[in-house]
Amino acid sequence: MLDSLASTLNGFLWAPALVYLALGVGIFLSIGMKFPQFRLIKDMVHQLVRGGSSENGVSSFQGFAMALGGRVGTGNIAGVASAIGTGGPGAVFWMWIIALVSAGSAFSESALAQVYKRKVLNQYRGGPAYYIEKGLKAKPLAIIFACATILAMTITGPTVQANAISTAFKGLNLNINPLVVGIVIFVLFLLVTIGGLKRIGSFASYVVPIMAIVYIVLAIIILVANAKQIGPMFALIFRSAFNQEALFGGIFGQCVMMGVKRGIYSNEAGWGSGAHAAATAEVSHPAKQGLAQAFSVYVDTLMVCTATALMILSTGCYNVLALDGKNFIVENLPGVEAGPGYVQRAIDTLIPGFGAPFITIAIFFFAFTTLLSFAVYADANIQYIMNAVSDKAKKYAYFIGVIIIATLSLFASMKDMTTAWNYADVGVGIMCWLNLPVLALMAPKSFRLLKDYEYQKHLGLDPVFIPEDIGFDNCELWDEIVEEKYSDLKAAKKAAESKTGVTEAEAIK
Repeated sequence: MLDSLASTLNGFLWAPALVYLALGVGIFLSIGMKFPQFRLIKDMVHQLVRGGSSENGVSSFQGFAMALGGRVGTGNIAGVASAIGTGGPGAVFWMWIIALVSAGSAFSESALAQVYKRKVLNQYRGGPAYYIEKGLKAKPLAIIFACATILAMTITGPTVQANAISTAFKGLNLNINPLVVGIVIFVLFLLVTIGGLKRIGSFASYVVPIMAIVYIVLAIIILVANAKQIGPMFALIFRSAFNQEALFGGIFGQCVMMGVKRGIYSNEAGWGSGAHAAATAEVSHPAKQGLAQAFSVYVDTLMVCTATALMILSTGCYNVLALDGKNFIVENLPGVEAGPGYVQRAIDTLIPGFGAPFITIAIFFFAFTTLLSFAVYADANIQYIMNAVSDKAKKYAYFIGVIIIATLSLFASMKDMTTAWNYADVGVGIMCWLNLPVLALMAPKSFRLLKDYEYQKHLGLDPVFIPEDIGFDNCELWDEIVEEKYSDLKAAKKAAESKTGVTEAEAIK
């Protein structure tokens, strides 16, 4: 019954209206900020290596790695394969488009999460629930979002991650019981998360870059080995994306829907999850972490997702279902379900027998780091709901989320892939419907944040966030942060402004 309900809700939540909303909000924010995802790429990369951690927060890079660990998950392998398997090669193009557009949304939600973060048990916490309450002044909506995120991060989200790990192990033909896989995930998850935010951030900062680089390098090698297919492959992607390929004409709507849907699920921009990781970072200005998180969308989709797509398409290792869900438009791999199996077969064309073990390891780390990020996201919202409760109770809140995620991962490992995706899409859909309109309503604040950052850069300064200078309120924590850690930057800003004789309010008008 629950499986059927998840399927029904999935169809309702992911109506074309959500696709238009995600694209519309991303375009609106990007235009309003003059496309920082293109103009400020140098700054994005620069912010990843600037600054360190503190007693209260992780470093900018660790915050980036945690968010990237959440973004780079099964969606980058199983999700891309699923998009191609049901939407055809053109779905890849729409994944690229939603990434380019959504980078604006990623900047906005991450910068706002920094602005309205709080200290909980002496560590930074934040996210959409926090900026909805303090920035939009809509506490009832904030509570609804926090509850929806707890649902997505502890119940619906872990299903697809744990299931993908279990499915990948099946490809090794070792006859490992899915329950055993679930128990291993359960134990390892507890071992890492028991160390709290700092250990998760440290683990992610080492594992995420390595796994992404190795995966992309393998894709490049496969692409070079199939160099003759590169031109025809890209031609097929673009023809299919614009309904110019007769073979896939009957599934054009599915092509756009699946590209956007799987792109949103993979890069997480717009649904607010990455904002929770962004809020944990120690930075002098919210825009710094906003730029770092916008870059994580590029790494996720334009690099890792594209690596998967190019491996699959250049080797021809894919099937494409017709709209009836039974017959095939393309059936190059009879009996292989749309998922990790496509990539395994693609790798096997280069190194026979290597595909299954490599993808099993890749999916394990991709999915596992996503589960770790879910723990951070769930904790931020459990803490938000328990804000009026004693500090002693808050200490237990984190472990409540950890145990729920670990337990659900145990049982989710035994679900089938289609059902797992249905559960995951329900959680993501609810978060998108709540967060995207909020980003549009709070767009003026995002615009001012970026203008403030660029104004200070123009003066040759290391930007520091002083709320009253650009008309922000309810940011009490930032007064404390600036006085304790960035008083020198504040003094430099005031000195530079006194020389110009122009107030910032006038300069960024």
